[in-house]
Amino acid sequence: MNPFYFYTRFHLVKLLGLVAKNPIELLEGIRKVPASSIYYHTHRFIQQHHYLSPEPPNDFAYWLTAILNLEKLGERIASINVIDFKKLNDLRSAFIRILTDYLSQEKRMIDCQEGEEFRFTSCATIILPTPYVASNLSEFVEILKKISINSLYFHIFEAPMRLEKGENDFSAWLRGIGEEDLAQKISLLDPYTITLEGLRQKIIRMVKKHGKC
Repeated sequence: MNPFYFYTRFHLVKLLGLVAKNPIELLEGIRKVPASSIYYHTHRFIQQHHYLSPEPPNDFAYWLTAILNLEKLGERIASINVIDFKKLNDLRSAFIRILTDYLSQEKRMIDCQEGEEFRFTSCATIILPTPYVASNLSEFVEILKKISINSLYFHIFEAPMRLEKGENDFSAWLRGIGEEDLAQKISLLDPYTITLEGLRQKIIRMVKKHGKC
């Protein structure tokens, strides 16, 4: 059986020097920034607030709603389920479509107050190996209890989106060892309805029930 190697990661955050004071400049920025910036402003929230029940809004939606008071536009941006997108540039295009549609109809432009501009940020990801390797479902469950939130986040969220692997690492490994049904169930978990700690416990329960570990 092919073993599963657990990895972890940390981010080096970088300000891009690009700011927006209204929806036009936000749209221009979203078009220009690297894909790593789109990732940062949409997926970082999930991990930073892992101890809470996550709210769907991304940074773009929050700024439009809380700073510019453009509630309807903010709601449309927030309605995008980032997990539905396998490629960051497809996610970028979804934001662009909504903002372009809004700007084609809205004649009045609102600027934010000085100091409240949207500041585009990016991040470099450093991936590191951990000492944990699972050769079967029992070992996989025991290691899941030990790994850090960073490791869990990397394998569930970062690998399929940022690295464009198509699915999370756990499901890919499970498919590879013939556990198709369990792999599919884990791939369908919705990260916006559960905290990362809750997600860890749910996956553990699913694997235990499936493998009778």
